[in-house]
Amino acid sequence: MNQSVQPVVSDKQAVDSLLKTIRIPPRPSLLVDLQKELNRDDPSAKGMAKIIANDVALAASLMKLTNSSFFGLRLKAQSVDHAVNLIGTTQTGILMTGIIARQAVAGSASSMAKFWDFSSKRAQALSAMVRRIPVCSPDVAHTFGLFCDIGVPILMERFPDYAETWTKANNEFDLPLTEIEDQRHITNHASIGSLMARTWGLPEQVSTTILLHHDYKTLEDTATDDGVRGLIALSTLAEYAIQKYEGEERSAEWHKGGAMVCQYLGISLEDAEDWCEELQDLFNTTH
Repeated sequence: MNQSVQPVVSDKQAVDSLLKTIRIPPRPSLLVDLQKELNRDDPSAKGMAKIIANDVALAASLMKLTNSSFFGLRLKAQSVDHAVNLIGTTQTGILMTGIIARQAVAGSASSMAKFWDFSSKRAQALSAMVRRIPVCSPDVAHTFGLFCDIGVPILMERFPDYAETWTKANNEFDLPLTEIEDQRHITNHASIGSLMARTWGLPEQVSTTILLHHDYKTLEDTATDDGVRGLIALSTLAEYAIQKYEGEERSAEWHKGGAMVCQYLGISLEDAEDWCEELQDLFNTTH
């Protein structure tokens, strides 16, 4: 495993002591129930609807999203049962996991709005991209897109100056982003996010990719699972597209990893720009 995703200290006890002071949100019982239902050989839409209906806020969110322009359904959901039947159990599970994550992770609504908007766009982009390059299923891609940077709000809660670190790291064109975090805090959002993903019982491909997603040399490591490398490549391109969509023409992460991403995906830099334009059209139709 590349050292860029490991804490840059020799004292393992110091790292262990630090981790004990970082609050990883426990997996909510509602998510446990939903995952149990989804993991059945034949998940029941009625069973999922019953779980969701026990939480008024979750049920309202499902109804609102199902009837939004995001799905563009001809029929409008009249009940939670109807909503689950309209969009299916897998899509319902994806939506509910995202909503539950928002509820579980600390941070004021105003400070986290941009974070969740970026995460939602990344999840949406990855769901579309894996239909062209099937490195994993769309639901796994969407889950990774949502949880990719989940370590950021966790570290913001732990370190008062982490927001400053995050800004500095995202504007670093040479050193790995996680190395900046390690230097300042003895850990990084990729390590913490991967830990949360494992704690929440998310797919192993998701937790591993979260850990490695800023380690672009992984793309050249044939010993690493192709699904993990594919998600790293596609998410890096997706984030570049989001940054361009938001008017940021210079991307430090694309500068560091763009060439390796294109080489892995077998596309040219010009092709990557075309993908960005297509994704921006996708964002325009759903936001």
